[in-house]
Amino acid sequence: MRAKEFINEVKNAKMSKRQQTSTRGVNTYSDKERWNSDYVAYRLGMAVAGADGTNSLNIDPKSWIGKSKATFPYSKVEQEMLDQAYKAVGASVQDVNNGDMESKELEDTHIVSPVANWMKPAKKDKKK
Repeated sequence: MRAKEFINEVKNAKMSKRQQTSTRGVNTYSDKERWNSDYVAYRLGMAVAGADGTNSLNIDPKSWIGKSKATFPYSKVEQEMLDQAYKAVGASVQDVNNGDMESKELEDTHIVSPVANWMKPAKKDKKK
């Protein structure tokens, strides 16, 4: 049996009547710009998780990263390697941290673990 006999991938503009009849609830979607449907699928999943079918949702359509991909170099050398690669593939790049390669603890970061002593055995009462 040839693969084309059981894999039917043709360039149809619409679903056939046979496909429509044998399926239930088919929706197709993409982003308005038709640029990156992976990100739209991610945001759609978040929106569906908070949906009840009646009340309107209060969710931002895009996060700070939007439909872009991200790289996180740890050193200047890695940044230079990425810059070279971006140029080679013609990628559009924005350095969000403006060259700042330092990582600083935020002020609200816990310095002492609130659960540091959870494995210590409880003290036994010495009752006589």
